[in-house]
Amino acid sequence: MFVKNKYVELKSELTKDIKKEIVAFANSKGGTIYIGVNDDGTIKGLKNVSKDIEDLNSMIREGIKSDLSLYTNIETSKYEEKDIIVLKIMDAPNKPYYLADKGIKSNGVFFRHGNVSAPASDEMIKTLIRENHDSFECEISSNQNLHFTYLKNAFQNKDILFNENKYKTLNLLNEGNYYTNLALLLSDECPFSIKCAIFEGNNKITFKDRKEFNGSLIKQLEDTLEYLNIVNKISGKIVNYKRVDTRDYPEYALRETVLNAIIHRNYNFSGSILISIFDNRIEVVSLGGLMSGITINDILSGVSQPRNKNLANIFYRLKYVESYGTGIGRMLDIYSEFHLKPEFSISDNSFKVILPNVNYKEEEKDKDTFIDNKTQTEKIVDYFKENEKVKREAIDKLLHISSTRSKVILSELLKEKIIKKVGVGKSTYYQLK
Repeated sequence: MFVKNKYVELKSELTKDIKKEIVAFANSKGGTIYIGVNDDGTIKGLKNVSKDIEDLNSMIREGIKSDLSLYTNIETSKYEEKDIIVLKIMDAPNKPYYLADKGIKSNGVFFRHGNVSAPASDEMIKTLIRENHDSFECEISSNQNLHFTYLKNAFQNKDILFNENKYKTLNLLNEGNYYTNLALLLSDECPFSIKCAIFEGNNKITFKDRKEFNGSLIKQLEDTLEYLNIVNKISGKIVNYKRVDTRDYPEYALRETVLNAIIHRNYNFSGSILISIFDNRIEVVSLGGLMSGITINDILSGVSQPRNKNLANIFYRLKYVESYGTGIGRMLDIYSEFHLKPEFSISDNSFKVILPNVNYKEEEKDKDTFIDNKTQTEKIVDYFKENEKVKREAIDKLLHISSTRSKVILSELLKEKIIKKVGVGKSTYYQLK
């Protein structure tokens, strides 16, 4: 009549060993334990069912952490004129549950595997903690010496009141007046970063430039967007006798991609957000796959489930985010004008967005790369060798870049003392030093 399986356990009598079975069901999908039933399913019965229930309640309350009382139900039943106990354990929310005298380690945490209760590995315990406890942003920060210079300025620039009274409202402080990890992320001391790299061509063989942005996540966002704006070149063409300028990457798409990487990444991992810039695309990789239960089709349909909801709320208050769930849909709409579309690559622990360069021409770029594999700096230096006086506008034409980008390159060459600047204003020109 009774058969052991993934959701059913049989115990001939009440012993302390039953706590392991209770913990295993609570850490899995729940189940039922019949006490007074032999392994072969025959009824043995209990001699003193009232005392056994009292002892069982005590084991659950004192022998298992966290408190499982609300997620267990104890009843008595009679089979073949014999008393048994039916203990039902729900799929409880505060995993991992563990034996109080063993702690949160392999010999204290169990889960249901087939019809047996098995010890959990260290990796499984970490996964249970990540999936079922408060999110990273709600936990107490290990660094309590935090400053919010950049965050305060961001609120002031938006004419939004920001003072210490707002810290709890924004979840920067918890009920015990300790800074949370959300406060850490937005503080000047934020330990995470965004790394950007520009590569020659369409692979990662040759670096042209790289930057790392640190500080408050608000500062990282603004610094990254400013940097991407510089490298986001403009190409013009004549349409109906009028010049139409188009950036390599739609500005909204770039902004939305970086915002999503910051807001939705998993900060339990210590790595950086990585932005790789190629001739034909930009790749943005953030740590942490999709939230449990969410699919890529849900995301494309406008479903929004932020991993860091308090962080998302602050970006929303500061008007960096327009509304939840509309960003990726709008990004796809913008790219549809160019008959291109972004790509999404998702694994268990990462989320990659690939934005195609709308001005990239495959044949011309491949030809250029084959004939001339020089870096921008090498091309400029060669140009200076052939021309005694060089104006900035000539660099724009030479490299097919914006004036903003050429100013940055010339500034770096000046710092490295490769070239010198002569004159002021419109008469300014540069010479090889």
